[in-house]
Amino acid sequence: MDEFLELRSGRLAAVVVGLRRAGLTVATAESLTGGLLGAALSSVPGSSAVLRGGLIVYATDLKHTLAGVPAELLAARGPVDPDVAVALAAGARERCGADLGVGLTGVAGPDPQDGHPPGTWFVAVTGPDLADSGTAVVTTRTGHPVPDVNPDHHEPQRQRHRIRLQVVSAALDLLAERCTASGR
Repeated sequence: MDEFLELRSGRLAAVVVGLRRAGLTVATAESLTGGLLGAALSSVPGSSAVLRGGLIVYATDLKHTLAGVPAELLAARGPVDPDVAVALAAGARERCGADLGVGLTGVAGPDPQDGHPPGTWFVAVTGPDLADSGTAVVTTRTGHPVPDVNPDHHEPQRQRHRIRLQVVSAALDLLAERCTASGR
């Protein structure tokens, strides 16, 4: 977990401080990361001022029942889709009463899911338009499939871990951008 400890370094603390200075709270709805983003954020002293809570929606049906992702969207596109990430973020934001919602979905591997190879992922952050509080703003990041280059039997687990950390890192980048954009 050295990479996780690295996330806790200055960059992670800077995101929490940035959210605090901007007066923003955040909630997560996590699928492939299984709560890793929430755990990372909550590891920073003072995070209780910004982290409202999170939903772990690993199973597809929970994306609908807990996070409010439309069943029609899940049926039409499956759980690994950019619009699902947006719906997860919106659901976390609404259900936890946060200013910002973060939705994370994708395939960590080692096996493909619904035709998507490992390393395919989507992260979305939703929140109010800070210039016009009635408008929702969505920012997304997308991951690309990871080639299967190493037959070593330990490699799939390491690859899975790297993918999950990459997704958390992308979410932190989006949150940092959002803090900067808030100008508060």
